[in-house]
Amino acid sequence: MTHFLTIDRVSKTFYSPDDGHATQVIDNVSLDIEEGEIVVFLGPSGCGKTTLMRIVGGLETQSSGEVILEGEAVTGPNRQKGMVFQSYSSFPWLTVLDNIRFGLKYRDDVGAKEKTKIARHYLDLVGLTDFADFYTSRISGGMKQRVAIARTLAAAPDILLMDEPFGALDAQTREFLQFQLLEINREERKTTIFVTHDVEEAVLLASRIIVFSARPAKIIEEIPVAEVIPEAERTIETKESEAFFKLRNRILNLTREEARRTEEILYGHEA
Repeated sequence: MTHFLTIDRVSKTFYSPDDGHATQVIDNVSLDIEEGEIVVFLGPSGCGKTTLMRIVGGLETQSSGEVILEGEAVTGPNRQKGMVFQSYSSFPWLTVLDNIRFGLKYRDDVGAKEKTKIARHYLDLVGLTDFADFYTSRISGGMKQRVAIARTLAAAPDILLMDEPFGALDAQTREFLQFQLLEINREERKTTIFVTHDVEEAVLLASRIIVFSARPAKIIEEIPVAEVIPEAERTIETKESEAFFKLRNRILNLTREEARRTEEILYGHEA
């Protein structure tokens, strides 16, 4: 069976440029992801989940194993893979609409008029129509992150890679964007890898959660969230449901031991 994305026995070791000391951050990870899924990488800070996502994006090279996206080996970054980071990436000398239109700069499959139409579609999708002519220096952090998401989607990537994109936002804005991402996925069915260490965020967003160990990252469990909480039914009330609480508490119990091990790795003593 051919999967949309296959991560096959991937390991990664970094070597210190000073003394050559080896630090393994990913240990023989294998995973299949299907088209349209939101797969959340969950684990303690520093466990290697972001490095694995960067390998999928072609921004890092694995030490062993391979990543296959739509039948082709990933060997570097390209327009096929769209990335959204925690930091707000926008061009302050461009308006909101022009920032989004910038995402279409390297698309040669559509003309200028169609690019503007596409940019306005994603402007509407992230709820920024009234701010089209504002410069990004005049909008909030949450709006800037919506601009980054819209610009990335406008480039028509096959897979969306999101590295704690809501981590720097206040709680209310973060919740708003979480539900907006769910709505975008319902409309676009964009395959997404979402990295977080926030358990509630993971349960709310995920089709599946991949729980990683402390460094070096190994998969300790795959949790099929959509089988318990269907994606089409998720609303603000979902976070108050018994199913949500049970799943959250189960995952918290899984991750507590890995968080303790991370403290030992980083600081040399028990938390």
